[in-house]
Amino acid sequence: MKKVGLGIAVVLALVLLGGFVLNQLGDAAKAARAGDCARITGAFDNPRYQALDCGSEQANVKIAKVLGWNEKTCPSGGMDYSTYTGDATLCLMPNFVEGACYGQDSDSGIARVDCVTKDSVKVAKVVSGKADQAACPNSRAAVFPEPAITFCLERGDQKQ
Repeated sequence: MKKVGLGIAVVLALVLLGGFVLNQLGDAAKAARAGDCARITGAFDNPRYQALDCGSEQANVKIAKVLGWNEKTCPSGGMDYSTYTGDATLCLMPNFVEGACYGQDSDSGIARVDCVTKDSVKVAKVVSGKADQAACPNSRAAVFPEPAITFCLERGDQKQ
């Protein structure tokens, strides 16, 4: 099994930032639907939501589920990935692309980077329709239950 380095820990920590409250995301976020993608910036100070096509390199999150005001929590599976818009809760997951690398970004938390970037994380495999850590026998699994998806993550900044 490959060692999981600091880079993966940093990226996973950024993915887990979901528990923060987003009070003013604007009308675009209020229209968000499960399966939509977006770029959330200003994650730490002044969050902003920009709806984007899921194929955009700038789309750093995907809406996994939208909860109504009376629903309490997003699906769990080892990662809390919810944000609050005021009227509804957006359950977010990373919009990772197989073969791409990601790293820490001070504005959006996580961003696509060149794989030689120090502490970058490479998405070795994306397993859609399955939320199972066993799907990643040689790498770190980031598992999301709804929609079911498993991301197999490896160090991006190491020579293979």
